[in-house]
Amino acid sequence: MKRTGYLLEGIAEPDNLRLAFWKAKKGKSDREEIRVFGRDLDKNLLALRDGILSGAVSVGSYRYFKVFDPKERLICAADFGERVLHHAIMNVCGPLFERFQIYDSYATRPGKGQFAALSRVKGWVGRNAWFCKLDARKFFDSISHGVLLGQLRRMFKDGRLLDIFSRIIDSYSASPGRGVPIGNLTSQYFANFYLAHLDHFVKERLGVKMYVRYMDDMVMLHSSKDRLINFSREVRGYCENELRLSLKPICLNGAGSGIPFLGFVIFPGAVRLNRNSKKRFLRKYGGYARKARTGEWSQKEYARHAEPLLAFTRFADTLGFRRNAVLKREAGLGAPTV
Repeated sequence: MKRTGYLLEGIAEPDNLRLAFWKAKKGKSDREEIRVFGRDLDKNLLALRDGILSGAVSVGSYRYFKVFDPKERLICAADFGERVLHHAIMNVCGPLFERFQIYDSYATRPGKGQFAALSRVKGWVGRNAWFCKLDARKFFDSISHGVLLGQLRRMFKDGRLLDIFSRIIDSYSASPGRGVPIGNLTSQYFANFYLAHLDHFVKERLGVKMYVRYMDDMVMLHSSKDRLINFSREVRGYCENELRLSLKPICLNGAGSGIPFLGFVIFPGAVRLNRNSKKRFLRKYGGYARKARTGEWSQKEYARHAEPLLAFTRFADTLGFRRNAVLKREAGLGAPTV
């Protein structure tokens, strides 16, 4: 891995900071902290530039809250100035992180995403008799600060940039020396970069041809059960010894029984929602319909929330399920297309 330097000046460039401001405020312009920052935009961006170049930029000012869908997670929301910093860093460093990714890594990458990962597995499932499904236990909370900083030092050689990375990483811990905050833009890049080292091990050292990763959800397929067992042992060893991560119990089964992945079950010739995804859809869709029926939401607001939920289910063979769910919950409502 060739190390890259002299990036801090580009991060602190006024045009880059202004671009970062527009990215950070996208879809959130009505928030008071953003309006306050924008009133003295030039002054605030100049202060941010000075902080970046001097190494005194402020990090770690978080507001914490929990979300419970699809599972309980602690979200850390940095203040707006720090979010601008994160965008400024990734405007410059993001392409370098992207360059290190393998083709079949699909999370938080342009042109990739959840449905692309599912489509990749769908294209392979009928050609292989066996699959192995792996994922890390409490992944974001388990990332080792020491391991991550070591990885970053092998990619970047600018000491001032590495110091900012170190301060961002050390600003949060789920346990001593571990964890990156869910909610930070930098955390998405750090987490994906952390496991990209495993990707290269799987592809280049183990020689696994059919391997897909979406953040910490991984699937391998092969015609040989014994080969998959060996691969899974090697992956577990690498995660424990090199990345200091613990994997959940490995799921290894015949592909004909269906591959559970990202809320779906992929069969040869069919894709279905898993049980939890069906329950989540019915719960959320029912809540949306009630808000529209009682007048809490306008038709426009209702459609804005319902359409993405329906879009998630359309990847699977769910036409009958969607029709039944919509008809039961939308008496007299203008329903989105199922």
